[in-house]
Amino acid sequence: MKEIRWGFVGCGEVTEYKSGPAFNQVEGSSIVAVMSRNADRARSYAERHGVPKWYTDAQALIDDPDVNAVYIATPPSSHATYAIMAMRAGKPVYVEKPMAASYDDCARINRVSQETHVPCFVAYYRRYLPYFQKVKELLDNGSIGKPLNVQIRFACPPREVDYNAPEARPWRIQPDIAGGGYFYDLAPHQLDLLQQFFGVIVKAHGYSANLAGLYQAEDSVSACFRFENGLPGSGSWCFAGHESAREDCIEIIGTEGILCFSVFDYNPIRLHTSEGIQEIIIENPKYVQQPLIQAVVETLQGRGDCQCTALSATPTNWALDYILAKF
Repeated sequence: MKEIRWGFVGCGEVTEYKSGPAFNQVEGSSIVAVMSRNADRARSYAERHGVPKWYTDAQALIDDPDVNAVYIATPPSSHATYAIMAMRAGKPVYVEKPMAASYDDCARINRVSQETHVPCFVAYYRRYLPYFQKVKELLDNGSIGKPLNVQIRFACPPREVDYNAPEARPWRIQPDIAGGGYFYDLAPHQLDLLQQFFGVIVKAHGYSANLAGLYQAEDSVSACFRFENGLPGSGSWCFAGHESAREDCIEIIGTEGILCFSVFDYNPIRLHTSEGIQEIIIENPKYVQQPLIQAVVETLQGRGDCQCTALSATPTNWALDYILAKF
């Protein structure tokens, strides 16, 4: 494939700011069609972004001969359906995270990818951002010695939409659509990164609760897990706390120091060693998914080897489901 001509299934907020524009910024890549079940939304997106075609039916977009790769940016519950439709049509897939609403759906995607020999990539774009590549570099060069323990701490107050009536609540807190609540939406980025640093999680256990009672999904989660290299880790997530508790931090404790960084706020990376505290500021690109999209495009063109595949993304869903006791 010389020119990767993308069709978007879904054109919501993530495609406006994080991913959509990047597809036209990468050499050899362009957006040729978009789809939304809402005709006004599809038409508006196409007009605003200069996309030639728009659809209200996913199969029609997938069958379009001008489309030779499909980006799936719908809520997780439909990821497996659309990914399988595209792969069976012989068209490579780039799907938003989490890869699906359950580990079982991830397994279905992988089976079809293997059967059809059509690749599926997952939008864990933080793997390719300079900020997190710097974190990995610090770990790899032994800046904190041997890692001994990993701690995730995340807390935030409720969002205004969390107080909406049930019919007006965002899909991210509807478990039948999202796979869980905000934990299932945000924790995947944290767990995926840590598995890039330390290998896959082989054991995971958690406790979840809905204590604020604003919606059906969990709003507080505590977990412990172990990586394949034996490193233990733990995490706590609270999505209904007081503003004073707001935190976005991963702390890695080593024999020679501590490394602290954030996953969503991109606060300065903090390296604590016997020499003192060093703060490292790393800028990310304007469109944060662009480095990963470029890697995907180069792989489809036969001149790259993007490892952000469905197979590599599946262990994250496995860990999520074990933490939430979904098995």
